[in-house]
Amino acid sequence: MFEMAMSISSVCGVLVAAWLLWRARNQGDLQALAGFAIMMAIWCFGHVVLFQGYEKIGINIILANPLMPTFFLHFAIVFVNSGPAKERTLDRLHLAIPWFYVASVAVVLHSWWMEAGDAISTLDTRSFFIFTDAGSWNLAYTVLIGMLAHGVLLFGWYRHSGNKKRSILAMFGVGAWGLLLATSFVFPSFGISWFPYPMLLLPTYLLLLVYAVVRYQILSVNAFANRALLWLAMMLVILCLIAVISVVSGRIGLQALADVPSWQLWLYSLLMLLMSALIYQPLNRLISRLIYPGAVLNETVLDTWSSRLKEAQDWEQLTALGEDLLSSQIRRSIEIKLNVLQSDSVLDDRDLALQVSRSDSGWRFMLLGWEDASPGMRLTAEVFGSLFSTSCGLLERSLALAATERKRLDEKHLVELGGLSASMAHELRNPLNIIAMAAYDTPPETRQHIQTQLKRADRLVSDMLVYSGGLTLQISTTPLRALVLGILAQAQLDGVAYEIDIDESIELEADPQRLQQVFINLIDNAVAFLRNQPNGKFLIAARTDDKTVVIQVHNNGPEVDASLQGETLFQPFVTKRAGGSGLGLAIVRRIVDAHNGKIQHRSDSGWPVTFELFLPLHSSSTSISNRDPYDTK
Repeated sequence: MFEMAMSISSVCGVLVAAWLLWRARNQGDLQALAGFAIMMAIWCFGHVVLFQGYEKIGINIILANPLMPTFFLHFAIVFVNSGPAKERTLDRLHLAIPWFYVASVAVVLHSWWMEAGDAISTLDTRSFFIFTDAGSWNLAYTVLIGMLAHGVLLFGWYRHSGNKKRSILAMFGVGAWGLLLATSFVFPSFGISWFPYPMLLLPTYLLLLVYAVVRYQILSVNAFANRALLWLAMMLVILCLIAVISVVSGRIGLQALADVPSWQLWLYSLLMLLMSALIYQPLNRLISRLIYPGAVLNETVLDTWSSRLKEAQDWEQLTALGEDLLSSQIRRSIEIKLNVLQSDSVLDDRDLALQVSRSDSGWRFMLLGWEDASPGMRLTAEVFGSLFSTSCGLLERSLALAATERKRLDEKHLVELGGLSASMAHELRNPLNIIAMAAYDTPPETRQHIQTQLKRADRLVSDMLVYSGGLTLQISTTPLRALVLGILAQAQLDGVAYEIDIDESIELEADPQRLQQVFINLIDNAVAFLRNQPNGKFLIAARTDDKTVVIQVHNNGPEVDASLQGETLFQPFVTKRAGGSGLGLAIVRRIVDAHNGKIQHRSDSGWPVTFELFLPLHSSSTSISNRDPYDTK
C-alpha cells in the first residue's frame, strides 16, 4: 500500500506539473508551483526505488528534499508580491531566490558526500529511509525553508484581501494537512518504529494545494473538482457498502458471497462505477432524445443564446433577437410578447407565443398556444423562457443605470446652462434697455416694430432663465378654475374663442405661480397657431381621477408635425412656431415634472391637438428643486 501511494503521488505530481506549465502562460508563481510538484514527484519516486531494492539511488533521490521547499518558497514570494502593490522586503527576497537554489543544491551535495541517509527494514521487511546523524543539516534546512515560505504566506495574508487572501488561508489549511502526513516520514529516523500510515494519503496533499492556489485564478478547475469529489464520495459509499455486505452476507445465508474477498468486491464495484461514468453522458443524451424528441439543448446552444441576448440595447431589439433565436431552434414562427412594449397584437390559434411580464418578484414567462407542441419543443421553450426572463432583468438594470447616468449629465448641463443664461441675461438686457430708450425718438411705425422685437427678445431671455435656473416650489391649495379664469382675463387672445369645463370644487396642492406659467405657455402656444385661422377655438377641461387631476387643453389648430410627436416635442429649442423660442413646452414639462406629474400630447381625443396633464391632488413635499426636465417618472 505504501509503494502504491508513493507511485500515485509521483504520477499526480508529474501530471499536475504538466498541467500547471500548460496553464502558466508566463505566470512565475504557477511555474514555481509546477517545479514544486515535479520535486515532490521525484521525492516520492525515490521511496518507490528504495522499496524495489535500489537503496543507494533511492536514498540520494530522497536526500534532494531541500529543493521541494525552495520551489515552494519561490512560489510564495512571487504569489504574494504579484499585483500593483510591491513590497520592498519581498522584492529583496525575490532577488535572492537564485541564492536559495544554490544553497539548496549545496545542502543536497553535502548530504550525498556525508551519506546523510540510510535504509532500515520496517515491519514488512521492506527498506525505509532514515536520516543519519549527518542528515540533521538536511532536515533542519528543509524545515527552515518551509517555515520561511509559510512566513511569506502569512505576511501576504495580512497585506492582501479578497480572493488572494482566501487562497492563502486555504494554503495554510492544506499545509497543516501536509505537515500531518509528512510527520510520519521522520519517525523511523528518531527510533519510532511506527509504520508511516499517514503518508498513504500523500497524493491528496499536492492536489489540495494546487486547488487552493488556482481555484480563484482558473475557474474551470472548480467544475473538475466538483466532479472529482462526486465520484470520490461514490467510491467511499461503495467501499462502506461492500464492508457491510461482507459482514452481513454470511449471517443471512449468502455464504458464497461471504467467501469472496472484500477487495475483489470493491474492485468489481469500482469497475462498475467507472463503466457507469463512461456511459452516463451517451445514455443521458439517448434518453433525452427519446423523452424529448426534437430538443437539442447543450452548453453550446445555451452559450449562444446568452451571448446573443446580451447584445440587445433596448426592448425592441431584445424581442427581435429572442424571436429569431427561438424560431431558429424549433423551426417554427414564435412571437414574444413583452408587457413593457404593450403590444396589442392578437394571436392566431395556430401561433406559438412566449409572454414575458414584470411582477413584484421579478420577470416571469408563460407559454401561450403550446398545448399541441411536442415535449421537446416545450422543453426548449421553457429553457429559453427562463434565460430570456433573466436577460430582461439584466436589460432593465442596464437601462436604469444608463438613465441615471443621463440624468446626472443633464443636471450637470443645467447647472452650466443656468450660469451661462444668467450671464447672458445681464449682458443682453443692458443693450436692450438702451435700444428701448433710443426708440422713443423714432417714427411711430418704427418704434412699434422695435418694441415688438424687444418684447420677443426679453421673452426669450426670461424663458432661458426659467428653464435653466433652479426650480423651487411653494406648495399651497390652489382652486383650478379660478386660476385658469384669472389667466384668461389677462391673456391677449386676438379673437380666439375658448371654453372652460372645470368644476369649481377641484382644488390641488401646487405652486400657483408655476402652475400659472404652465397655462400661460399652453394658451400662448395655442393662440399663436389659432390667431390667423378662422373659427379658431380652444377648450380647457379638467376632471379628478382617484388621487389625480387630469387636465386637457384642446385646440382645433393644425396637427403637430409627426417628426415632433413624442418626447421630442418637449425638448428645448424644438419648435415649428414662427418667432417661438422653443422653450415654452420644455418649461411646462419641467414644472409638471417638479409637481410629480406628467404631460403628454394626444391626437386621438377628437381635437387636432390635445395636451393632457396629470397632476397629483396632494403634494408629498413643500419644496422641490432642480428636477430633471427629461425625467418621465
